[in-house]
Amino acid sequence: MSNVKIWISAFRLRTLPLAFSSIITGAAIANADGAFNGVVFGLAITTTLLLQVLSNLANDYGDFVKGTDNADRVGPERALQSGGITAPQMKKAIILFSGLSLITGVTLIFYALSDIGFLGPLMFVLIGLASITAAIKYTAGKGAYGYKGLGDLFVFVFFGLVGVLGTYFLFVKDFSLSALLPAITVGLFSVAVLNLNNMRDYENDRKSGKNTLVVKIGLNRAKNYHITIILIGILSALFYVIQHDFKIINLLFILSFIPFVIHLKKVIGFKENKAFDPELKKVALSTFLFSILFWISLMN
Repeated sequence: MSNVKIWISAFRLRTLPLAFSSIITGAAIANADGAFNGVVFGLAITTTLLLQVLSNLANDYGDFVKGTDNADRVGPERALQSGGITAPQMKKAIILFSGLSLITGVTLIFYALSDIGFLGPLMFVLIGLASITAAIKYTAGKGAYGYKGLGDLFVFVFFGLVGVLGTYFLFVKDFSLSALLPAITVGLFSVAVLNLNNMRDYENDRKSGKNTLVVKIGLNRAKNYHITIILIGILSALFYVIQHDFKIINLLFILSFIPFVIHLKKVIGFKENKAFDPELKKVALSTFLFSILFWISLMN
């Protein structure tokens, strides 16, 4: 495999649809309120892309250094694990993408919020720095929160609440309490992807000392947890539309819930950890589909 292909593999571009879902959902609500801005949307998508790649690289580095990526791992072979990229090279890439995401993030904030005074942009700069830190500290460093069972919480906060509500604010320059419901939806669907990852890697994580939530509660409870968060996510989106004056067309996004229901039926019957692996991509793409159909639903 060429060096370029190895780096592209390390970027894990298949994770981008999930990362984009929060931006699209927040923009959909802003667009329905008549406040869409193409430049803001483009900068938000670019910053999210860079942050997700940063998170993927840091995750690769952190798990490799801690010995979690080993021969017993069920998922795809990582870049450092394969030997195609060295640890010093990965550290340089992490620094590069930290800088790039900071540049685009600051540009986004000051372009979108330059007219609302000093405190608004400052608050978002702090949120941006927190996002970069969270992306790196999931598995990297001594205090890696992913090894303490806190990954689900951080994913919910940054992919759901920060991603959706933050995007909405960048367009509208105000918060919407009702927007919290679709933010919960995207956040919980994103947590479901992480939970699938952790159910797949349950045995190896337990042996390696990576105390994910699945390791803490066990595989059977993790399945019940998985079903619960997806169902709550579905209900949150439905409650958002129901509380507004809506037409049947505004429920178009319900079509995206069909693959979720099919997915849940499969998960209940899974007996082997490796069976969870193909479902990660399906749930990520189903979340992306939800965000697209949600946008279309709110246009009518």
